[in-house]
Amino acid sequence: MTEQTQDKPALDTTTRSLVTRLWRDWMRAHLARLALSVVLMIVIAGSAAVFTLFIEAAVDLLEQRDWRRFLFMPVAIVALAIFKGIAGYAQTVVSESVALRIINRMQKAMFAHLMRADIASFHDTSTGTLMSRFTNDVAMMRDALSKSLVRLVRNSLTALALIGMMFYYDWLLALIVVGLLLIGSRPVLRIGRRMRRAATNVQLEMGEMTANLDQALAGVRLIKSYRMEAREKERANNQFDNIYRLVMKIVKGRSRTYPILETLGGISIAAILAFGGWRVISGTGTFPEFVSFLTAVVLAYQQIRPLGALNASLQEGLSAMHRSFVLLDTEPTIVDRIDARTLDTCRGAIAFEHVQFSYEDKIPALHALSFAVEPGQTVALVGPSGAGKSTILSLILRFYDPNQGCVKIDGADVRDLTLASLRAQIALVSQDVTLFDDSVAANIGFGRPDATNQDIVAAAQAAAAHEFISKLPDGYDTVVGERGANLSGGERQRIAIARAMLRDAPILLLDEATSALDAESERQVQEALDRLTRDPTTLVIAHRLATVMGADVIYVMDGGRIVEAGTHTELLAKGGLYARLSKLQFRDDPAAPDAAPDSAQDKTANVPAPA
Repeated sequence: MTEQTQDKPALDTTTRSLVTRLWRDWMRAHLARLALSVVLMIVIAGSAAVFTLFIEAAVDLLEQRDWRRFLFMPVAIVALAIFKGIAGYAQTVVSESVALRIINRMQKAMFAHLMRADIASFHDTSTGTLMSRFTNDVAMMRDALSKSLVRLVRNSLTALALIGMMFYYDWLLALIVVGLLLIGSRPVLRIGRRMRRAATNVQLEMGEMTANLDQALAGVRLIKSYRMEAREKERANNQFDNIYRLVMKIVKGRSRTYPILETLGGISIAAILAFGGWRVISGTGTFPEFVSFLTAVVLAYQQIRPLGALNASLQEGLSAMHRSFVLLDTEPTIVDRIDARTLDTCRGAIAFEHVQFSYEDKIPALHALSFAVEPGQTVALVGPSGAGKSTILSLILRFYDPNQGCVKIDGADVRDLTLASLRAQIALVSQDVTLFDDSVAANIGFGRPDATNQDIVAAAQAAAAHEFISKLPDGYDTVVGERGANLSGGERQRIAIARAMLRDAPILLLDEATSALDAESERQVQEALDRLTRDPTTLVIAHRLATVMGADVIYVMDGGRIVEAGTHTELLAKGGLYARLSKLQFRDDPAAPDAAPDSAQDKTANVPAPA
């Protein structure tokens, strides 16, 4: 796979193209089961055709008053019904198993695709919209495949078999019926196409609603504290009303097929009664043939009447399928090069060489940035918000690629390394702690599936987390809740730090790792971090300068550039941005370390970063 993907043509949204792709990519693998399902459908259709022959024979025997042979006809009809029912049961099980297997594979493919998608794609699409793909869209596709498409094919085959029997009995009457069907099919197909557009609008609205519900439920504490319940309720109600109106459009559109098909059915039966009855009376036709023909029409009408609604449901499913195909066709740009090599061992040397980067071609986040970190060094990145500190960590992890320049690990451009081996050498603790709704032990051991219980406990002890974990109801087996809801902010942060300690990677990235801790917890964790950072190369982002005073080098960033570099003492002496930040933070703390003198506050500094 190349690093840059070629632009693909826009996805063809026609019914034919979507069904063709569905067959090629997803259905063809189940050819044997599909063939069995079609055979069973043909059997069902044939049974319906044979039923009309039984009716003809029964009426003929009645006319002949052959009671002995006539008594076999009810038994034969019951036997045919049982046979048709068994065939229908087998066909439904086989067809739905194929449909559900296809949906299962498609869900797995979409999730796997999201797991390798670029970080930027998650910023462009809300979580609720992505969740809607796996819930609302999948439900529509399941309905379209397991019900609409299967019934559409089965009913069509049965209707064709019965129409064949009509031609067998009376070709002229059959031509009248087929002509009426062709006239009525055009508006039904147009309604189906409209249903797909309406379904697309519903799915988009459902995605937005899911996103807003997710935000509202996640932020319920904030909503209540600011007394914004009424506003959120109004916003949610507006979305519910929009979805109601859109769904009602689908219901009305789908329902329009019923009067059309009912009218056609009535006209067909009236024409048959008039024309066929005249032929019987005039002697040009027989009564048994007329009854059998009428039976075939009634049975065919039962199969044709649902086709309009089934087509509408199929179009809704194809709309959901189109959205899923768009997701699957979106190729990531951050991928392994064809000749990428594995980073088996890592010393931890990091270098940025003239790195220029901007998000979505907007204002640059980094300007020709160059600096180096030696193996085992602890380097701090400080500066105001928006200075580009977190962007540096994202580039090291290769969540993004630089627009210009390169990022190197042990002298190798990270783009020349496989993503898996690169990220295996890095441990990350960010200020936005991610915990899964699982046990404490599972969350700590997330980065190392092979970790033993002893390893997990040791990591927790090193992160000053063992004491509070031991007091939890089930200790390390306690479930932390969704996003760690059952823990405090400081407890969540210490579990995240324990996870990084357990990973024991040669490169450690700390993004405000102690931001959610109280003073005592921060002291304990800082001691643990001091032990943790003795060996690995460590990059620390911190706004609280007291946590980075012991760093080997402190880079002060502003506007995507390094404006100062040095140790804590050296930077205070320069009286630049770092000194001003230090004085602001420590002026009210009597135990604070030495800050810059007032006379140094207005001095400027622009220390170039080491190459």
